[in-house]
This record gives sequence, C-alpha cells and structure tokens, in this order.
Amino acid sequence: MDPIAAFRAVALSLPEAVEQPHFERASFRVRNRIFATLRESDGQAVLKLPPEEQAALVAMHPAVYAVTLWGHQGWTSVDLGRADPSELRELIVEAWRGVAPKRLVATHDG
Repeated sequence: MDPIAAFRAVALSLPEAVEQPHFERASFRVRNRIFATLRESDGQAVLKLPPEEQAALVAMHPAVYAVTLWGHQGWTSVDLGRADPSELRELIVEAWRGVAPKRLVATHDG
C-alpha cells in the first residue's frame, strides 16, 4: 500500500476520526480536534505529538521528522516516503490519543 493511502487508512480507523479539508491539506479530526494533516502533493503529514516525543524523533531521524512552525505545540512534520510504517502507525494513534476525549480513549483501549 502506498504511504499516503496507508496513513489515511490508519487515521480513519480510529474511533470517531473523520477527514475534513484544512487549507490546502486534508485534516484528520476527532470531535473537531485535529490530530493530523496530510498534504498528498508532496507526501508530507503533520502529527500533533507530545513535545518530548517530537524532540526524540527529530533527534533520531532528522531526515524523516521535523519541527513545524507550530512545533512548540508538538506539531511534527513527517516525510511519509521515509517513515517506518510500524512506527508511523503508533505515532498516528498517539496523536489521536492526545486530542480524543479521555472516555473515548478508554473505550478504545477496552
């Protein structure tokens, strides 16, 4: 599966996740809170991650992850063509968890 389709599939598999336009990108939201965006034209995604996770990823994989203009809020750019699919799947779920209501996360965790 191509990285863009895989990203979209994982994001939309999460409870109550929906895709909506956000400027020139697709955004992925849970209860209208954005946890990720996707710009298909250049294979880039942005995830809302905890700042400490962001710092570790950028330090370990600077060719894959970068701090965005809103990096102080945890927004982290991802080169989908270079990202490890398993790690990316975990990061998408982590981004969703960061904005989803606690009860919804608890239901998801079962």
